[in-house]
Amino acid sequence: MLSKKSITLLASTLLFFLFSCGNKNDKSAAPVPATQVTVESVKFINAAYFDEYPGTVVALNQIELRPQVSGNITGVYFKDGDKVSKGQLLYSIDNQLYQANYQQAVAGLQVQKANLNKAQKDADRYHELDKKDAIAKQLVDNADAALQVAKEQVSAGKANINAVQTNVKYTKVYAPFDGIIGISQVKVGTAVATGQTILNTISTVGELAVDFNIDQKEIYRFNKLLNDKQNLSDSTFTLAFGEDVYPSPGKLSLLDRAVNPQTGTIKARLIFQNNKNMLIAGMNGTVRVKNNGGSKSILVPYKAVTEQLGEFFVYVPGDSSKVSQRKVLLGKTIDKNVIVKDGLKEDDKIVVEGVQNLREGSVITTEAPKPQDPNQKPAGK
Repeated sequence: MLSKKSITLLASTLLFFLFSCGNKNDKSAAPVPATQVTVESVKFINAAYFDEYPGTVVALNQIELRPQVSGNITGVYFKDGDKVSKGQLLYSIDNQLYQANYQQAVAGLQVQKANLNKAQKDADRYHELDKKDAIAKQLVDNADAALQVAKEQVSAGKANINAVQTNVKYTKVYAPFDGIIGISQVKVGTAVATGQTILNTISTVGELAVDFNIDQKEIYRFNKLLNDKQNLSDSTFTLAFGEDVYPSPGKLSLLDRAVNPQTGTIKARLIFQNNKNMLIAGMNGTVRVKNNGGSKSILVPYKAVTEQLGEFFVYVPGDSSKVSQRKVLLGKTIDKNVIVKDGLKEDDKIVVEGVQNLREGSVITTEAPKPQDPNQKPAGK
């Protein structure tokens, strides 16, 4: 067996051997290469941009045409999609029955007038006899009562004539205002019912409205725009359909009477001229409201921003050419840039190129790598 002295000597020799081998293979750790980036100063400018809201084109005046009498359609006097004028004849309904009722009512009134004339004469004669005390008082009273009944019957006859005459007029359907008429829902011969059948729809076209909802927090701003119309430019309110912008600007007309308690929004309305009929009720577009805020904003390239778990950061160069992450609060996107509401100051610099290769504490350089000498031999050869 080995003695304790031998074991100690053997262990010392082994440690010396291992230490010697370690020194031969030990090389200083190579430094981490700096990441090449581009650094720019943040821009502090008056940023003009558009707030955008989904909007729907609606007619300022629109009405469904429904018949006021029942019957069969006997005439359609327009082409679908025509512009129509107030008072223009659009439809006719068979009026034979209503015309017959009118003639009957006129004849009935003539009979009632004849009865009134007889009752008047009887009453006059009885009153003359009564003055001479030559007739019973009861007969005079009866004659007066009959006269009053005859008068009431004439009044009822006149009212009946007005009623049936109105029905005759309702067999003609006229345009209630200037506008454009849609596709007819009935044809000649179609049976229609009073107040139930939809004949057509007419809407105004010279001016159309665009309704959109704004958050209740913006009510003060929009009320100010509503009251300061003379200070608005022609480009304050515009309407876009995809990449196309409607050529005529809009005018802010009104805010609705109350906030919707379920959504916390209120409806606003713009008025647009539609002389070329480019707008049609029911179209959906984007309302663009120019933001003319006088305060300056910090603008940075959107590509300089990184997102982590729903929060946004930029890389800011610091001491020793190292970068640190800076949390920022973003605002409106303008083309390829974005407004930073909080997190940066006017004198700050940020990394705008190469951010995808960075992390907290990364070493950076803004110098391009030096081109390699083609005559230089690779290391180790």
